Amino acid sequence: MNILVTGGAGYIGSAAAAALLTAGHAVTVFDDLSHGHRAAVPAAARFVRGDINDRAAVAALCASEKYDAVMHFAAYIEAGESMKDPGLFFRNNVGGTANVIEESVRSGVRRFVLSSTAAIFASSDEPLSEAAPLQPANAYGETKLAIERALRHYETAYGIRSMALRYFNAAGADPDGELGEDHAPERHLIPRAIDAALGRDTFAIFGDDYDTPDGTCLRDYIHVTDLASAHVLALDALRAGAASARYNLGNGRPTSVKDVVGSVERVLGRKVRAAVAPRRQGDPAVLFASSARITHELGWTPAFEDIDVIVGTASRWRDAHPQGYGDRTAA
Repeated sequence: MNILVTGGAGYIGSAAAAALLTAGHAVTVFDDLSHGHRAAVPAAARFVRGDINDRAAVAALCASEKYDAVMHFAAYIEAGESMKDPGLFFRNNVGGTANVIEESVRSGVRRFVLSSTAAIFASSDEPLSEAAPLQPANAYGETKLAIERALRHYETAYGIRSMALRYFNAAGADPDGELGEDHAPERHLIPRAIDAALGRDTFAIFGDDYDTPDGTCLRDYIHVTDLASAHVLALDALRAGAASARYNLGNGRPTSVKDVVGSVERVLGRKVRAAVAPRRQGDPAVLFASSARITHELGWTPAFEDIDVIVGTASRWRDAHPQGYGDRTAA
């Protein structure tokens, strides 16, 4: 199939683009490079630079060739930042995504895979199933929930079927060393902890007074390669005629911030100099997912579950790429 991957120069989008190519699909990546990297786009993919908020550019892209499906990653994802500037997130994540869906429909696309988030759920001490209460704690989660709901209406009106994959902390790097995580500034926990251990950066623990065993937030860390494989399975299901569905993705293992710090220290053999900072607005105490449904229905199973293995792949990539991709176009 011919697949359009929006946000395909980003961390997860580039991994998915590579997985699609490996599976034999043709891939076009559409990305404005505000958060992504041209060097992360697989060489075999066609690249078009553009912004999902530019409706004319999206229309021209969708009219440029026949796409069989869209895989959508182009979104702002920083939960804490979404509480400081919610309008930015709603304009891009909802308005921009609506542009992509509508122009996809106009050009005849009837399959859509959405990179969603488990941030649409309320905090819970139990693994989150697809039936868990929907109660986003931040504007980022609200934007993803809005799109999930909108997709149901687009299907009713136009027949476009969709898969929404809900996951939390994408982590790790391509085991082959080609693709990794490079944001500027870096806000994700594992690369920040690695950089702190290497003396490249400071490390803040945002709150140590949560109602959790060690006082820090509990999250579900899932390897980026496992996320990419789930997106390909979702696309395969749509191609086979499956009905629209929403799936949670995770390892089902809640890992605390302090647990991650300990893992980095074990893997690197270095001390992480960490300081406690105030809580960030919009951070739930506990969020982790149950993947029972996607495992049962699509046969997905994560290959990289252990936190030390995840940290190890991230560490090797950062060691080999001390300047990331070297372009510093991310913002």
